[in-house]
Amino acid sequence: MFSRFKQNAGQASVEAALLFPVILMIIALLVEPICILYTKTVMDGACAEGLRVATTSSDTELIESYIKRRLKAIPEIPLFHKGGDEDWNISIDKKENDVLIEITGHVAAMPPIGWCLFLAGQTDNQGIILKSSLSASTYPDWIEGSYADWIAFWKGQA
Repeated sequence: MFSRFKQNAGQASVEAALLFPVILMIIALLVEPICILYTKTVMDGACAEGLRVATTSSDTELIESYIKRRLKAIPEIPLFHKGGDEDWNISIDKKENDVLIEITGHVAAMPPIGWCLFLAGQTDNQGIILKSSLSASTYPDWIEGSYADWIAFWKGQA
């Protein structure tokens, strides 16, 4: 009976030593896409908020600072965002009735997902490229006249 106990004495610790890294790798593979998705979601929200501000303001510096303030919701951890405030590339193209906002940033991924994205061509020398782009019309096509015409109409001068 004692000889049987001696044969199984270290089996649990060996199984734990083999299973622990596998469990950690599975957790990492589940958490990393969630972190990247969070960053992308905040970037999309910042684009939408920037478009909302762009419909009422023509000051691109104001719009850019508003977007950067929204992007501060992303932690400066390489898994979420890499490069600090200088890494954010915010492009605001405001034409007569249309606005296009593009935000580009970088994320440092852990090897399994990083390798896949590298093979897919979604990386550069700084890491994984995350890009969010949104455009909208600031003046609907169905409205006739200009703002000055409408103001004159509301004041009863038309």
